[in-house]
Amino acid sequence: MGEKKFRAKQIYEWLWQKSARSFDEMTNLSKALREQLKTHFVIHAIQEDKVQKSLDGTMKSRFRLHDGHLIESVLIPVPVDNRFTVCVSSQVGCSLTCTFCATGRMKRIRNLDAAEIYDQVVLVNQQSLQTFGHPLTNIVYMGMGEPLLAYRNVLESVAHITSPDGLGMSPRRITVSTAGIAKMIKKLADDEVKFNLALSLHAADDAKRNQIMPINEQNNLAALMESLVYFYQKTKNKISYEYIAFQNFNDSLEDAVKLAKLCKHFPVRINIIEYNPIDGAPFLKSSEKNIDHFAQYLRDQGIMVTVRRSRGKDIDAACGQLANKG
Repeated sequence: MGEKKFRAKQIYEWLWQKSARSFDEMTNLSKALREQLKTHFVIHAIQEDKVQKSLDGTMKSRFRLHDGHLIESVLIPVPVDNRFTVCVSSQVGCSLTCTFCATGRMKRIRNLDAAEIYDQVVLVNQQSLQTFGHPLTNIVYMGMGEPLLAYRNVLESVAHITSPDGLGMSPRRITVSTAGIAKMIKKLADDEVKFNLALSLHAADDAKRNQIMPINEQNNLAALMESLVYFYQKTKNKISYEYIAFQNFNDSLEDAVKLAKLCKHFPVRINIIEYNPIDGAPFLKSSEKNIDHFAQYLRDQGIMVTVRRSRGKDIDAACGQLANKG
């Protein structure tokens, strides 16, 4: 366009550091240049469609994308710990069909691009500041979709979120969750990512995991453990297991023993999650007593365990409930 080089840097800063959502906001550019940019380019900023607030303070936002599709993000405030976490989506829908998850019943329509993931962080951060007077402290890629099937866009979004030329957040405060794709976990290691990794495990033997997570048939536990060992040896980043407790399915002492064996390969934290029932799924949540016994056995083996009580159930914002309802 015949403009001086520093204009490109200015525009880049407006987009990724100042999170401009239109060319009109770029006030250090001349009006003529802004008009020219509007003629040649478009900013596909995501738009807030609906916000719901749970009785426990959790906030679920539905966002409309430029092509009309909808996605959801969740703000999970824990003011007593000074933790304000956003759970972001990486795909419209999901292709993995995990039997306990509402999102898995939606078709995967497309991957989100890096800017659409970045926008969720920016808008929910504004929400956190307005509602709680505190910026986001953590980001988890645990919303709609499988992040490692949107690999390039997820890594590009992390780059913009963590770069000093972007939002400048520490990658140590970011966790990417996967249902378990062994070769992509190894690719994360080869790409020397700096963020933390969570495996949605939910069963500690292949027979049970096959029943609830079809992806396990191509990525069994032996392959996953090998890929996670590789990831840990190359990056030394934190690894956690997400484990939803289902009544009379994976919450017995025998299951805890098998789970403990999967913790011997590298340092790992287990997050035991209350199940959030969804329509038509054949599962019930495990009792508090069962969960506490299960967790105590693991702690007795020297394993770090956190029991996560569900947040946002009353607005379908809890784990496994994101399905653009309402």
